[in-house]
Amino acid sequence: MTRWPDRRILNLFGIELPIIQAPMAGASTVEMVVAAAKAGGLGSLPSALLNVEGLRQALHEIRGASHAPVNVNFFSHVSPAEDLAAQMRWRALLAPYFVDAGLDPAAPIAAAGRAPFDSSFCKVVEELKPEVVSFHFGLPEKSLVQRVKATGAKIISSATTVAEAVWLEKNGVDAVIAMGFEAGGHRGNFLSQDMTTQVGIMALLPQVVDAVRVPVIAAGGIADGRGVAAALMLGASAVQVGTAYLFCPEARIPAVHAEALASVRDDSTAITNVFTGRPARGVVNRLMRDLGPISDTVPAFPTAGGALVPIRAMAEAEMRNDFTNLWSGQSASLALRVGAEELTRALYQSAFDVIARRSPT
Repeated sequence: MTRWPDRRILNLFGIELPIIQAPMAGASTVEMVVAAAKAGGLGSLPSALLNVEGLRQALHEIRGASHAPVNVNFFSHVSPAEDLAAQMRWRALLAPYFVDAGLDPAAPIAAAGRAPFDSSFCKVVEELKPEVVSFHFGLPEKSLVQRVKATGAKIISSATTVAEAVWLEKNGVDAVIAMGFEAGGHRGNFLSQDMTTQVGIMALLPQVVDAVRVPVIAAGGIADGRGVAAALMLGASAVQVGTAYLFCPEARIPAVHAEALASVRDDSTAITNVFTGRPARGVVNRLMRDLGPISDTVPAFPTAGGALVPIRAMAEAEMRNDFTNLWSGQSASLALRVGAEELTRALYQSAFDVIARRSPT
């Protein structure tokens, strides 16, 4: 094998390598996106924690550093109605931590949230025309999807079940990301909130490939060439890798997060909702052990995070990760400690090496 055999994603996105750097809000940077793009992969810019001007500026910086295709990622959740009772219950549950830290548990807190895709963000897409637009938690309303399509952008979104993959194809995506249960960060589920039935990538990927006509991107538990090669054998056209990029110098994560990743094992992570209100995979820490990892008291996504800001900041200043969301997939220990450009190339080349070693001479 001298070249990647399934070139549908390469041709669709106009990239050289079937490696997509996952968009990780708060951790992915312009520098990471540019590095992945320079290697020939697809760099992905997360926008959930950006405002419109921040997104515009970041895209201008990327365009100034690289002419390669870029993916811009958006959340497509619906902002919840204000629920003061739920917020009071949440604040009461967190009150002992505030008292232990010498903080006032009743002090006003800044609103925390991750902005969903809306008309304002869509105008930036229409203005700057990224080659790929990806969504998490399904898709936004149809009129917004149509506006994105009109720019020429290719649309992709995450599916955690076959049913979600089929729904995405019916609603117009150009490719589906099959997101296995091993993946770090927020689950992309949108048709079901039941975490007990979520599917691992080895079972999910071939079933999604069989169920849809569009090309499929594998995500979850892929951190080295063996994972890339396995995804190819199971029918993926490309892979999306997240956690491995957190070890790159281009990543922006708190020191306590980097420290936790340095010693993470296969069984160090769990699915939790206590940081944001939606299920996400991260390294188990004090808050997850005390309150969950899944708690019915956590208010609706994304409103839970604001109340954690003061105690998180104090703990991090003391190099404690008690209240920090330490997002990580289950294969973190396999990751290389190299720059994002080198990692992107290494994932591709090592996949070829794995296949060559196991092929008959």
